[in-house]
Amino acid sequence: MMDSFFGHPRGLSTLFFTEMWERFSYYGMRAILILFMVATVSSGGLGFSDSKAGAIYGLYTSVGYLLCLPGGWIADRVLGQRKAVLYGGIVIALGNFSLAVPSITAFYAGLVLVAIGTGLLKPNVSTIVGQLYEPGDHRRDAGFSIFYMGINLGAFLSPLICGWLAQRINWHYGFLASGIGMTSGIIQYLAGQRHLGAAGQEPATGAAERAKSRRIVLWSALAVLALVALAFSGVLQVSAEQVANVFAFGLTGVVVVVFVVLMLDKSYDHQEKNRILAIFVLFVGAALFWAAYEQAGSTLNLFAERSTRLDFAGHGFPASWFQSLNSLYIFALAPVFAWLWVWLGSKDPSSPTKFALGLIFVGLGFAILVPIAGMKNVSPLWLAATYFLHTVGELLLSPVGLSAMTKLAPARIAGLMMGVWFLATSVGDFISGRLASFYSSFSLPVLFGIVAGFAIAVGLIMGLLVKPMKRLMGGVN
Repeated sequence: MMDSFFGHPRGLSTLFFTEMWERFSYYGMRAILILFMVATVSSGGLGFSDSKAGAIYGLYTSVGYLLCLPGGWIADRVLGQRKAVLYGGIVIALGNFSLAVPSITAFYAGLVLVAIGTGLLKPNVSTIVGQLYEPGDHRRDAGFSIFYMGINLGAFLSPLICGWLAQRINWHYGFLASGIGMTSGIIQYLAGQRHLGAAGQEPATGAAERAKSRRIVLWSALAVLALVALAFSGVLQVSAEQVANVFAFGLTGVVVVVFVVLMLDKSYDHQEKNRILAIFVLFVGAALFWAAYEQAGSTLNLFAERSTRLDFAGHGFPASWFQSLNSLYIFALAPVFAWLWVWLGSKDPSSPTKFALGLIFVGLGFAILVPIAGMKNVSPLWLAATYFLHTVGELLLSPVGLSAMTKLAPARIAGLMMGVWFLATSVGDFISGRLASFYSSFSLPVLFGIVAGFAIAVGLIMGLLVKPMKRLMGGVN
């Protein structure tokens, strides 16, 4: 039996395929979610308005990543990363199977379950990847790049399969396929755990602190379930848009509290606090990047369905298939970027520099759509070009951010800080959903132009902060 995986610890194979199936589940469902919500009831959809669908889409995707924060904390203090990944995968599968049931109650229950499961699995599988390597192991960044390919293999296959089943046969078959994918991931994870060694095995805290943490988790879970029950029973008669407005204030509060508490904690030394401050700047850059990038599943998905000619070389295809382009480009470009960073050697750009370039490229992806955004039946090559530029931006920012987080975060809160990294995605996803709410009420050239201009401007500002950021990071590139 192989004792390595492309020159890396054998456990990377287990985590590669676990994340591949989890992302198959997530992106398969994401590719059809907003299209399902706005589709007419007669065609099997929910018949929601763009405003309502955008609000729900933003809330769902945002909450899933927001829950990575408590998910990391629970792993650090109660379960350990390994059990958190297993339980998260089970809950995600249950959520997808719930979405496959043609019932509005099952629809909302499914979204809640998938969000909770994502919060448990997503930050902790990435943390285990980092724990496979000893400090200073030069293979770490390359390992995350391989892991990232697993993410994109699942993300490439799922829109093709789930999207075709949903848009050509029955919406709920698409959700069912997502659930089957996650179930496959759970089986593979259980079979390959023996290769993980001690990584993610036990929480970092003692027995007394774990018992206290379990009580906190129990009461918090009961409170969440009570709120969900009240919402479903109709006691909280508020619109999705109103919920989204309240959530915006709560999400902002979470971000402020997390970083203020970390910076005021006297247990961290000067260098650790500088690095936490650097994490905050990267957090802001990442959140604004994802606000633009994650419109792939919202505004750009609606643009594909309503304004784009859905055929290529005489062959028709579902609008959801555009969601596979990003991963297809990553397969082509990731080796090029990996070679480029090695070739540059000591001249390899710093993480803040790559973040700045990533923001500029995602902005350019929207900028090229501005001239044709108001037209109908536009060539699919326009969206293909947009996704190409977005993929370049993603490769500059996302794997770099994951790796930087494992190097900058104090070891005793590794899971929590990975949750903070995904909190940036939560903020970006929420903004993305809110922008989708304006799809029908705004001129598309204006909407896309605002997104493009803002992303490029933030990228330029990030570029000006490169030197002070390098000082804060204290030797971490």
